Amino acid sequence: MKIIVLGSGVVGVTSAYYLARQGHEVTVIDRQAQPALETSFANAGQISPGYSSPWAAPGIPAKAVKWLLQQHSPLKIQPLMDPEMWLWMLQMLRNCTAGRYSINKERMMRLAEYSRDCFIELRGELDIEYDNRSLGTLQIFRTQKQVDDTGKDIEVLERCNVPYEQLDTDGCIAVEPALARVREKIAGGLRLPGDETGDCFEFTQKLADISREMGIKYKMKTHILDILGDGERITGIKTSGGLKTADAYVVALGSYSTPLLNRVGLRLPIFPVKGYSLTVPITNPEAAPVSTVMDETYKVAMTRFDDRIRVAGTAELAAFSDELLDKRRATISMVVRDIFPDGGDIDQADFWTGLRPMTPDGPPVVGATRYPNLFTNSGHGTLGWTMSCGSSKLLADIISGRPTEIDNAGLDMSRYAD
Repeated sequence: MKIIVLGSGVVGVTSAYYLARQGHEVTVIDRQAQPALETSFANAGQISPGYSSPWAAPGIPAKAVKWLLQQHSPLKIQPLMDPEMWLWMLQMLRNCTAGRYSINKERMMRLAEYSRDCFIELRGELDIEYDNRSLGTLQIFRTQKQVDDTGKDIEVLERCNVPYEQLDTDGCIAVEPALARVREKIAGGLRLPGDETGDCFEFTQKLADISREMGIKYKMKTHILDILGDGERITGIKTSGGLKTADAYVVALGSYSTPLLNRVGLRLPIFPVKGYSLTVPITNPEAAPVSTVMDETYKVAMTRFDDRIRVAGTAELAAFSDELLDKRRATISMVVRDIFPDGGDIDQADFWTGLRPMTPDGPPVVGATRYPNLFTNSGHGTLGWTMSCGSSKLLADIISGRPTEIDNAGLDMSRYAD
């Protein structure tokens, strides 16, 4: 079958790879010059199935109000007259109940755990290196109250059979020795030893090179202008390079999936949530993190690559703005200076922002639509890197009509039918 994949981020490229592996003729279309130049370019670097949780959770509305009043807040909302943003926020609030959280968490964990297995399988098949490490994630708590509040998270981890370790200050230092320099700031931690790290950009670029050798065609510097249909099927994609047609189409455009699908009457509640990162050159390896350290207070992740620290955080609702704001840089700089003060040269860091495609309930939208030849693989939020291989292999099986290796219930657009 001839298939067009729209989007060349990590989700688009992995979708193309798994479809080609099943024998399909695949073409990827993207406006950028190379794959992974937008949201996949400088993310937090975490492959973290254990942290696959919906942002919509009990207690979040009250926390959000508190965060908005803080100088170094993990959440910022730009006062925009954007009805789509406010509708998305209302939908998110509807999901902040214990019942909805449990359903959404299960869906996300199901896909994320499967994706971790797919990563392991893929590495066994391909010679691919991407600054990858398998040393887990350490969530650090600055207060005893944060330590005491981990009970509900641990209940979910146990229910989903996710290995974890509760650590005191000495335990945190044992797995991340550089924390000894700031011992007084660490009250305890929660470690997920099954999590991994790696450079998403490097992975996506290398997988794209491998997929070209498999016969996948990449139409780069090609703008997607419209999606065409006859009411029953999708008939083509209008691009700056002319009309492109195929037997099936996959929309993997992240936050830009929603405006495109609106053109054929499909309402997909994905909204861009802006995140920021610094890539800090390491100057003292012994004073840098070993793997990923997540600061629970500021929701900032600090991930070790071979010679760099990737520092990522902040959730900003600002529609499709890609403006780099110094106020956001100040927050993530403050955190890495506070926790790993001697690890890298923060003044020489590269500053970046990307648009995370978030659904109001949490899980991505993977699978079929009411058009029999149109499929989606979008809305992964902060977990596109974590869920990329699993969601793409799942989608390839669905398109090919094969039995899926996990239950895909609740993952496609049909969950928004009401």
